[in-house]
Amino acid sequence: MLVLFLFASVAMAVNMTFDHRSLMFNGERKLLISTSIHYPRSVPEMWLKLVKLAKEGDADVIESYVFWNGHELSPGKYYFEERFDLVKFIKIVQEAGMYMMLRIGPFVCGEWNLGGVPVWLHYEPVCVQFVMLAGIRRVFKEICQGQCSFS
Repeated sequence: MLVLFLFASVAMAVNMTFDHRSLMFNGERKLLISTSIHYPRSVPEMWLKLVKLAKEGDADVIESYVFWNGHELSPGKYYFEERFDLVKFIKIVQEAGMYMMLRIGPFVCGEWNLGGVPVWLHYEPVCVQFVMLAGIRRVFKEICQGQCSFS
């Protein structure tokens, strides 16, 4: 599984490095506390409160799966609205001054139908399935296509 760690702090740019022992933020080690909020499991009206509660609980990072089958309902047809509005969710995390860790599949398990793999992929020939598994890259490109910037 591909994990993408987005540094979405709005207060200041963060210089993140790794010293073979730990993550370093602006030259200092920091223990990050994370919690999971899977954005499609709730409605957008709940996201601000959920993120606020996580921050009040001393979490630094919100992590979430990116459910491929919620974003590519059929080949090449993308959906990023309502409870699948990933950009809106990331911006809420950013505005809270927290970090975002995206857990991008293609298979995410997460007690989600088919582990997040689209149903239509099941009907593709096996040789095409391997090519389509790279399709999650298309989903991520669609998410970030000029819509968001993270500093």
